[in-house]
Amino acid sequence: MIHEILPVGMLQCNCSVLGDEQTREGLVVDPGDEIESVLEIVRRHGLTVKAIVITHAHIDHIGGAQKLKAATGAPVYMNPNDAELQAMLDVQASWLGMRTPERVEVDSDAKDGDRLLVGATEAHVLHTPGHTQGSICLWLPSESKLVAGDTLFRDSIGRTDLPGGDGRQILRSIHEKLMTLPEETVVLAGHGPSTTIGREKQMNPFVRGLV
Repeated sequence: MIHEILPVGMLQCNCSVLGDEQTREGLVVDPGDEIESVLEIVRRHGLTVKAIVITHAHIDHIGGAQKLKAATGAPVYMNPNDAELQAMLDVQASWLGMRTPERVEVDSDAKDGDRLLVGATEAHVLHTPGHTQGSICLWLPSESKLVAGDTLFRDSIGRTDLPGGDGRQILRSIHEKLMTLPEETVVLAGHGPSTTIGREKQMNPFVRGLV
């Protein structure tokens, strides 16, 4: 499978471009900004974007979604529990001193247990509230990959001091949804370097007490 990760925007959100090498169907996760660079990757691989997935509605993950939707015609998927947070994009923009991005119309809910197809590859939606109430991760079992949004990081977890955050809830989500995945699963965090489930079980100070 094609998989390129592009850090975008002021906060360097990791935007994932995934594509099937046979069908050339593609999926983009968290197009927060720099949409021309995202589209360059799409064009270089000859992909047709079939879905745009938002792991949560913080501005650095959703800010460029409308531009990408307009350019590709692809439907946008987001968990409905982040609708209230999405409605606060102007407030979020003021926190960072940036312009409010164009609001994206969400086409489909991304709920726990849903599955999206990229060619023959299944992406399983895991609802992992805590960083926000609508936070999700995408697990690709055939690729042994987890696109984790801001739920789990290398040696850390997502912050919970912003609207919709809940410290106990994020730990429960990580324990019940993520630590049960195979240890060799590569975790692609919303910011910073990748890791594995096995490494985080051993090294992450927030996680070690859960396993």
